[in-house]
Amino acid sequence: MDRVIYTSLTAMRGSMARQTAIANNLANAQTPGFRADMAESQALWLNGNGGRAMSSEEVIGADMRAGTIAATGRDLDIAMQGDAMLVVQAPDGEEAYTRRGDLMAAPSGLLSTGDGHPVQGTQGPVTIPPADSVTIDDEGRVFVVPAGGDPQNPQQVDRLRLATPTGSEIVKGLDNLFRVKGGGILPDDPEARVVTRSIEGSNVTATVALVDMIEASKAWDSQLKLIDDAREMDSATANLMQLPR
Repeated sequence: MDRVIYTSLTAMRGSMARQTAIANNLANAQTPGFRADMAESQALWLNGNGGRAMSSEEVIGADMRAGTIAATGRDLDIAMQGDAMLVVQAPDGEEAYTRRGDLMAAPSGLLSTGDGHPVQGTQGPVTIPPADSVTIDDEGRVFVVPAGGDPQNPQQVDRLRLATPTGSEIVKGLDNLFRVKGGGILPDDPEARVVTRSIEGSNVTATVALVDMIEASKAWDSQLKLIDDAREMDSATANLMQLPR
């Protein structure tokens, strides 16, 4: 009975963690550059003489497969080629990385991603001065035509920092940003290129995620049934012990 309960408990916790990851993936199926969460379970052996082994299932990383790149025609939209990642400033002020390329300029001129993280350039946070137009080339260089300026003579104001995760271990945070595991920063990749006026979509396939959610729900139900069966066996055993001698 004791082992049955622990078996069901650990399986239900795993199903909950899996459902949480799947729900987050579904919620971000249309988020530009989103990388799907991945969950994995492993055994956790108890200290002492016990013979039980529980498991822990948690988000251990992200599916780094590329999403589909679609042309938008918008000047500030970019999609990173290869494994390059855009350098941004996280809410805690630290350096972080993303594949999200739906950039926008705030009224102050600060360039940020669609979810509000300031984009970093070679000179710090990229700031766009008042201009008639803003464009980004395939090397990540940001050009502007100053207000009233010559459209044939754009001026470069900065260059987007593009980093490479090759040779480094990166982890995904709850804010959907990537960081170097254990601290540190990724090296800049001067050879990195972007696809201009385009957006990389999420790599989540909604139909696959829905099937995964149904499987996790069925796994939860099966464990509830196992607990009910264990309760019935326990009651039967208690009744047997109460039989008159």
